[in-house]
Amino acid sequence: MTGKIAIQGELGSYSHEACRNARHNMEVLPCSTFEDVIEAVRSGAADQAMLPVENSTYGRVADSHRLLPHSGLHIIDEAFVRVHINLLAVPGAKLEDIREAKSHLVLLPQCGEFLRKNNIMGRVSPDNARAARDVAAAGDIHTAALASELAGEIYGLDVLEKKIEDRGDNTTRFLIMSREPDITRRGAHGMITSFVFQVRNIPAALYKGMGGFATNGINMTKLESYMVDGSFTATQFYADIEGHPDDANVQLAMDELAYFTTNVEILGVYPADNGRY
Repeated sequence: MTGKIAIQGELGSYSHEACRNARHNMEVLPCSTFEDVIEAVRSGAADQAMLPVENSTYGRVADSHRLLPHSGLHIIDEAFVRVHINLLAVPGAKLEDIREAKSHLVLLPQCGEFLRKNNIMGRVSPDNARAARDVAAAGDIHTAALASELAGEIYGLDVLEKKIEDRGDNTTRFLIMSREPDITRRGAHGMITSFVFQVRNIPAALYKGMGGFATNGINMTKLESYMVDGSFTATQFYADIEGHPDDANVQLAMDELAYFTTNVEILGVYPADNGRY
């Protein structure tokens, strides 16, 4: 796969690392916001987007997740990155020199135990890779960044401590999106179908709509709710299921869901990444 893939954040971010793992032949296009990432693909400035959607420690990445239903893009792949957080500093600095560490707001609590143990104050940065870049530019031995080893390589920082995250299973799931869908059967671990739907305003509509997946033996791996137009009574749901829309049992379940919903839209059909297993 060649072309450009857009990410939110700077070079050296975990999104960049995900691209190295899953799209290593593509040129990475850094963008300031998730909206900019999506627009880059829509406009043709990039061919694909790499969007983080959830972290095993932090939970849902709300800023990107809320954009999925109306992005106009299609999910064509997923990728999982084991998030190893490292303490990066300018060459010559030692662990005992570090008084503060900069990183994204989401990353700081994920290594809170290490920071407390070493009396290091966490400082918020817009992006973990941006933190690494800023630390390198400042040249202060008392300030470090919490980021990937890739960020250290790019910005010329030393790794003072590796894998300082509190949880040993800290993982982020990414979705790879493009302008055109790809519903071909592929991959070695089965297919995932992602879709959004709104239930009818009748009692137990969600419960009844979900019943078809259970009776047809379909594993639903995710169900998320969205508020619609700021209303507490109108709700849209996002779901991931194991299976392909052409599978007989998936067709039966989707037909039953349609009876209890006002709208069902498939966002993508793609192979399950082996990071799930």
